[in-house]
Amino acid sequence: MSEHYLNHPTFGLLSRLCRVDEFRSLFTTLYAQRLFFLITNSPEGIQFEPVSRADAKLMVENQMRSLRRLGSDTDQKNLQHIYKRTFSQ
Repeated sequence: MSEHYLNHPTFGLLSRLCRVDEFRSLFTTLYAQRLFFLITNSPEGIQFEPVSRADAKLMVENQMRSLRRLGSDTDQKNLQHIYKRTFSQ
């Protein structure tokens, strides 16, 4: 998994936690990791949708389950590390 960053017009630099599907990814503020956004990339442009910490945690957990089912051990371990770093505070 490579690192991806996006600049939010108000909150500054965001860091991607994981992909949710083909067009959506979950991002968090780079330094505080307290605000979460579901980013949709479509032909109309990029849309920022704020999500709660609980919803963000659930999205990452669902993605970890999906990776576990697919047998993607390296990606699953990387995402588990991100999960612990982000939600164990």
